[in-house]
Amino acid sequence: MFTGASALSLDAKGRLAVPTRHREALLAACEGKLIVTRNHEGGLMMFPLKSWETFSAKIAHVPMHLQWIKRLYIGHAQPCEMDATGRVLIAPELRAAAELSNEAVMLGMVDYFEIWDPAKHAAKEALDLARAGSSASAEAFKDFVF
Repeated sequence: MFTGASALSLDAKGRLAVPTRHREALLAACEGKLIVTRNHEGGLMMFPLKSWETFSAKIAHVPMHLQWIKRLYIGHAQPCEMDATGRVLIAPELRAAAELSNEAVMLGMVDYFEIWDPAKHAAKEALDLARAGSSASAEAFKDFVF
């Protein structure tokens, strides 16, 4: 289970170092084989191979009128592999799409990761927090027990 936020740097080649706390689990789960793709909010998603297979199988069966979803997630998917030092090369096309330059925020999302430009992540989080008090959010959480 992947959780937590990490501030990361991208090197000149576009590689980011996976946080140490996740490396062993990724090696055990998928031998460091990962898939990185775009998300619909302007960030990236990074999946261990097994999680990608589950996710992409669902996306592959969207109805024809939702083909943009398939194009976005599957069409932009790039395989990558964690190197011996725990770094992952993010393809230039994906870095450009997510507006990543030399810094990134990586969020553990249970069975995958999100990768964001820090400014875009801060703006998205502020918007999400502003929405948290809405009646739609209250309805979504009505059955949760904390």
